[in-house]
Amino acid sequence: MLIVVHIKEFWDQLSPETQQWLVDNPGTKIVPRTVTAIINGETGEGDTVDAHGGTVLTDEDQHFIHEQARRRGAASGGESKFFDSVGPKD
Repeated sequence: MLIVVHIKEFWDQLSPETQQWLVDNPGTKIVPRTVTAIINGETGEGDTVDAHGGTVLTDEDQHFIHEQARRRGAASGGESKFFDSVGPKD
């Protein structure tokens, strides 16, 4: 099952630090579990976590984050980033 978050809907609920992380990483398609946990804590959402604790950004949210990055004068971030979201085995 593909789990997604809609950052655009929650943008104003995110702390400046979380917004900055997203702006600094505008090519991110899968948000790492540590950032997902922060986003969920700030927004009160919890249904956005996949089996590895991360979440997938929609194309709309990726575009929104790119726009935020451009407005703030951040790098274009054209290259997608992937993060290891697999934790240690229990």
